Amino acid sequence: MFKKILIANRGEIACRVIKTCKQMGIATVAVYSDADRNALHVEMADEAVHIGESPAAKSYLLIDRIVKACKQTKAEAVHPGYGFLSENKEFQKALAKEKVVFIGPDAHAIEAMGDKIASKKLADKAGVSTVPGYMGIVKDVAEAKKIAKQVGYPVMLKASAGGGGKGMRIARNESEVQEGFERSQSEAKSSFGDDRMFIEKYIEQPRHIEIQVIADRHGNTLYLNERECSIQRRHQKVIEEAPSPFLDAKTRKAMGEQAAQLAKAVQYVSAGTVEFIVDTKRNFYFLEMNTRLQVEHPVTELVTGLDLVELMIRIAAGEKLPLKQKDVKINGWAIESRVYAEDPYRNFLPSIGRLVRYLPPAENKNVRVDTGVQEGGEISVFYDPMIAKLCTWGKDRKEATAHMRAALDAYYIRGVLHNIPFLASVLGKKKFEDGKLSTNFIAEEYPDGFSDKDLPAKDPTTLVAVAAIVHDAYVRRAAGISGQIPGHGRNVPENWVVASYGANGRENEYPVCVSPHKTMLGGGIVGSTVNVGKKTVHVKSAWIFGAPLFVADVNGKSVTIQIDNRVVGYRLFHAGSQMDVGVYTVRAAELARLMPHKEPPDLSKYLLSPMPGLLVSLAVTEGQEVKAGETLAVVEAMKMENILKAERDGTVKKIYEQSGASLAVDQMILEFR
Repeated sequence: MFKKILIANRGEIACRVIKTCKQMGIATVAVYSDADRNALHVEMADEAVHIGESPAAKSYLLIDRIVKACKQTKAEAVHPGYGFLSENKEFQKALAKEKVVFIGPDAHAIEAMGDKIASKKLADKAGVSTVPGYMGIVKDVAEAKKIAKQVGYPVMLKASAGGGGKGMRIARNESEVQEGFERSQSEAKSSFGDDRMFIEKYIEQPRHIEIQVIADRHGNTLYLNERECSIQRRHQKVIEEAPSPFLDAKTRKAMGEQAAQLAKAVQYVSAGTVEFIVDTKRNFYFLEMNTRLQVEHPVTELVTGLDLVELMIRIAAGEKLPLKQKDVKINGWAIESRVYAEDPYRNFLPSIGRLVRYLPPAENKNVRVDTGVQEGGEISVFYDPMIAKLCTWGKDRKEATAHMRAALDAYYIRGVLHNIPFLASVLGKKKFEDGKLSTNFIAEEYPDGFSDKDLPAKDPTTLVAVAAIVHDAYVRRAAGISGQIPGHGRNVPENWVVASYGANGRENEYPVCVSPHKTMLGGGIVGSTVNVGKKTVHVKSAWIFGAPLFVADVNGKSVTIQIDNRVVGYRLFHAGSQMDVGVYTVRAAELARLMPHKEPPDLSKYLLSPMPGLLVSLAVTEGQEVKAGETLAVVEAMKMENILKAERDGTVKKIYEQSGASLAVDQMILEFR
């Protein structure tokens, strides 16, 4: 077995590999860029080597720097994680030349499966069902239009070297081919250095289901069943689960056997994933093979009881797989939610900055948190904005979902925006509960993007009661201050008014009566009875002053509410919903109603950058007339190109920024008359 392994990656996957190495008694080496100097994976590893500047192209993608770090630290093997150099055959060859073991497949398998066109041809030859389409390289837009017409709309435009949703566009007509081909090609070139494109038929209402395979150097190839990855946004997975709520035993076996067949055909060694699209009749078609560990591998680990990273390391060290196909079982159900630093209310635009507070939910047999960040760390503009992968396990899908909802409620993140409200919303959708999923799930359930109306309707009674209890406790503590004049102590009222606020000011008022049974010194409310209007709420909690999580038994049901103190009032979060409230005495509430509401400034005449990023191009000039839907600018952020279009007809009055400018969130790009 190896004595020292270098992890050629960053973030949560680097931390994940380090954990297994520690359990196996293997020393670890982290590599880091300027931006990651204080990152969690650097702190966790036994050694760390600086490999370059913040952009991945000047650090994590430099093969010679990684190889040099291996020689410098005498690392015997390298685990590449996913992304970066994990599917780069030249990296594997460079390591082999220095007699450093690559914990993954050999170069020939990486090459064969890494090219989407070549892999489709190989899959077809190996007897694996494939999607109809054009197998050759599409040289330009004109040829793309011609081929798309022959294949039949809708079509999928795909970069041959693409991955992670980059270099992919659906086109339903000729104009979408024109724009989609150019954007996909540009993304592929900047992300992978390879702009080759191909076209295949787009299957309507497809499910994205993948099979985990693993193979050793002794002729043993197993499939570890499937993962359902249909809930995607811009071809990037959002929520995954194992097993799939759609597959039956017969289809699972057929897909697994074909996946293993393909792995054997390319003499595959290590862990890999064969991805399929599955139609409504359970017909399945090969999509691609990822010759690496997948982001969503934890759900497979949770239902099989296997450590895929450990198996990869043992296989790389020459060991045999310790199990046979008949030993692979499905125990319970697992779900993974990808927690990202992004703003779901602004079309999921990346959010960067410092994690001012970061409290993930406690891990136990039902909850697992794979993260690469910690409180005080930063979400950088240079890399993918993933904060963590939150995974839950239950004896069935319903229980796993319940654990996920509770874990999302307890996930406390401040300093950057995040997608937890959106994840909570997805879990509450009827289609999700029924397991009726497809890759169109998000487009169909959120046709106008995500907003508050997509959150499940909630009775505000519990949040109102908790706000009143917390405020009552603070006031009682203040009223008990020492040194008061005898006979002039402050009286704390039982009756309060809780007012909720929205974008347009005060929305609702709730009369509340709080009867605390007992309050411990320093907080720790043991029990309270709260009357909200005509409803009675019994609350038991060990909450203490200043704690951000209010964990309580509310009328016999376990509830976790996040609570932030504001200048005036409180902000509460539960089940994805946010509620801003003020708690007043009856007289103060009367006076608060007289306060005017300040309207926000009108910024509709400006084109503002919706995210921090690079202004790749500007498509208009001063004085130019534009029509609604016309492209105004392209902004690149987190390795994705985003097209900004005109919302209405107008004339450009002034341009504030030019191509190549670095933009901040809400920075003015141009102004309309």
